[in-house]
Amino acid sequence: MTDVPAPRKHRGFAKMILVALGAFAFSFALVPLYRIACEKVFGIRLAQTASDAQAATIAPGKERWVTVQFDGGVNSALPWEFKPHQLSMQVQPGKQYETTYYAKNTSKRVIVGSAVPSVAPARGSKYFNKTECFCFTAQKLEAGESRDMPVRFIVDPALPADVKTLTLSYAFFRNDTLTAQANAAAP
Repeated sequence: MTDVPAPRKHRGFAKMILVALGAFAFSFALVPLYRIACEKVFGIRLAQTASDAQAATIAPGKERWVTVQFDGGVNSALPWEFKPHQLSMQVQPGKQYETTYYAKNTSKRVIVGSAVPSVAPARGSKYFNKTECFCFTAQKLEAGESRDMPVRFIVDPALPADVKTLTLSYAFFRNDTLTAQANAAAP
């Protein structure tokens, strides 16, 4: 067996270090890339800046009321019941509100689901800001488990005046990878 010359060993080691540094840098870039994708592709604002939050609390639309409708459904591959506790509410732009959705795993095993939100009309979606939402993370429900899941939101006072109704809708999908991991870890 022959030994690899020292310069080749160092080149291989240097490449490994560069790949590790690149992976490390990429992992830090994922958070801002995720935020950009949510804002630009889906029209979802994940968090408010301090000045946005301050403006929303200082100058709420005192005379204006907007109807927010709630809707929810599941993909046919997900054996869950999922629905909003209330179908609509009247909100004042600039104030924070909370509602809840009900979810129940009707299967006999652990299932992990991921919710995809949407707001209609599309031009109003950038004015609907979720401050807390079950859609931010995957949801794991044990067999037969049910849960109320909260959503906190603020309708931005800059919502165009002709938009009088917003509809917040969720579609829940089975997360096959996380479901497989959860069932493999189960006794």
